[in-house]
Amino acid sequence: MAASGTKTIIVIGAGIAGVCCALALREDGHDVLMVDQNGPGEGCSSGNAGQFNVGSSLPISMPGMLFQVPRWLMDPTGPLAVRWHYLPKALPWLIRWIRAGLRDRVPGYAVTLRALHANCIDLYRQWLGTEGTADLLRFAGHLYVWESTERSALDLLSEALREANGIRSVVLDSAAIRDIEPALAPIFQRGLYFPDNGHTVNPQRLVQTLAEHYVAAGGVLQRRTVTGFDCGPEGVRAVLTDAERLPCDIAVLAAGAWSRGLAAKLGTNLPLETERGYHAMLPSPEIQLRVPVSNAERTFVLTPMELGMRLAGTVEIGGLTAPPDYARARILITQAARMVPGLNSHGAALWMGFRPSFPDSLPVIDRAKGVPNAYLAFGHGHTGISGAPMTGRLIADMISGRPPTIDTSPFRASRFHSHGN
Repeated sequence: MAASGTKTIIVIGAGIAGVCCALALREDGHDVLMVDQNGPGEGCSSGNAGQFNVGSSLPISMPGMLFQVPRWLMDPTGPLAVRWHYLPKALPWLIRWIRAGLRDRVPGYAVTLRALHANCIDLYRQWLGTEGTADLLRFAGHLYVWESTERSALDLLSEALREANGIRSVVLDSAAIRDIEPALAPIFQRGLYFPDNGHTVNPQRLVQTLAEHYVAAGGVLQRRTVTGFDCGPEGVRAVLTDAERLPCDIAVLAAGAWSRGLAAKLGTNLPLETERGYHAMLPSPEIQLRVPVSNAERTFVLTPMELGMRLAGTVEIGGLTAPPDYARARILITQAARMVPGLNSHGAALWMGFRPSFPDSLPVIDRAKGVPNAYLAFGHGHTGISGAPMTGRLIADMISGRPPTIDTSPFRASRFHSHGN
């Protein structure tokens, strides 16, 4: 066990959330072991759109979306698909998701997401240093575009929520859109530019670089599959793996989409679902975007990266075991070609990953009920790369006994056991 004044802590998961937790805990001087069945950033963190969405703090479920879902499901090119054999299992989560989009709930979620994301770029800068920041991060902002001229009720509500939370945006007409991103086809009539957003040129390399900083600071990384916990009256005594028993003072569960089953072994049952997301990586796009561009009507993003252009988006509800449907990724290529004339998709690499998502778009950042030395840090859904740095800080605050950097009450696990949630 650790020397006096420090703790031996095992962080389960080496995605962006786990690495940020491990870094923050190592900074506090603890003996930290990070374990994962894969290498750092090889899971969902490898394939995301790379966006630091400081200026997009809205939950995924919003008022009025219930009426859009049937249209999306009937459209084979739409942003949402459901594996019908999985629907009975997913239905309770979907009902919670609809409830989370009620008008009286959404403003609170927006405030919470804003607090979780607001300082993510500054925290990355602290961990990466000047050289790492310049190598991996870009600060060109983020452009959202629409073909329609009419703003919907959802657009108006979204704008009001962003304004209430102090998020800067610039309203653009068709000419201004082209000024910011001349590669776009002249089909977009209105846009919003978020100057405070940024992106990484390689999400997987970002996680790997942070993991290297963690190891250089004395942290330990092991490739193991966690199978359960050895618990006694005082809580977790050891983490059990496919190779060995790992004794610890504290365990932190940050295993993304695989966290639900492990949390259940700690006695905490949570409505975590897998939103399967797809991307297509175009290695030689022949068109260079100045900024990441989101098609707001088709809900996917084009991000310029060091290995080409990434087209990322769509949601598929289908669990952890069904094989990928790469037609979902090919749809993105077709839609992107309409947006960017001359885009070369030859040699596109297709990918599918598992977003760990709660119905209200908020992660759980909490102590496991009845297990005082086990902590939960997962469920970031579409915004893991934005929410992970503050998540790491909050877990370190909890373990150290410091006042939390931001209010942690909205992230409590017990919120799902209250009436109506």
